[in-house]
Amino acid sequence: MALNNTYDARLQQETALGAGVQVLLLALIGTAIGMGPAGWLTGLAFAIATWAVLSRALHRSRLRSFGAANRVTLGRATLVGGVTALVADSFQSSPPVSLLVGMTAVALILDGVDGKVARRTGTSTPLGARFDMEVDAFLILVLSVYVSMQLGPWVLLIGGMRYVFVAAARVWPWLTAALPPSTARKTVAALQGVLLLVAGADLLPYAGNFGVAALALGLLVWSFGRDVLWLYRTSRVEEPVAPRQVRELVAG
Repeated sequence: MALNNTYDARLQQETALGAGVQVLLLALIGTAIGMGPAGWLTGLAFAIATWAVLSRALHRSRLRSFGAANRVTLGRATLVGGVTALVADSFQSSPPVSLLVGMTAVALILDGVDGKVARRTGTSTPLGARFDMEVDAFLILVLSVYVSMQLGPWVLLIGGMRYVFVAAARVWPWLTAALPPSTARKTVAALQGVLLLVAGADLLPYAGNFGVAALALGLLVWSFGRDVLWLYRTSRVEEPVAPRQVRELVAG
């Protein structure tokens, strides 16, 4: 019991350190660009929420160590917190696009690192995979909010689709079934952040940015639609009757 408490204390130190680094990043951003109250409050709320949710998940998972892969994901979450603060601040002012693009680009690049680290070190866990997925999903949501201010509210569908799917699964449990591995699904998911980043960087004319965001939405609708259709069809397949049961029915 004492050993478990020691492991838990170490894990909580990791999450507390992550929250501290998040606050430090916000302070650096605030000093550099003069971030307003909206950015500060949103960034701090993100830091507190990440610390609370991750601490609880680690306590329930009973992991013995945080692991290098989770540290990479926590670093990505810190960058996402900074991007979130900048997007919130953009409702009141115009933060440097180069700063937002740079932080987002690093977060997207690191998305391919944590998984490789977990596999190479043999530390892949369900918690780590879920942590990685939630950071990805929230970054896409934040980017869709930012791009929607330029192109319209329809872009919010890109960031909100995953959360709608999760909510729908509470009503239709068959949506929670495991999906088969899919390279296409992974590719579409990875492209969402890249395409939204391109549209948000405003390097293209309006029509180009609109087309890039529309492509992201189209790919996402196709990917989700394909998976939902597969899950629906699978849920409708009746379990075959065992041979012994057939013989008993015939004999009866």
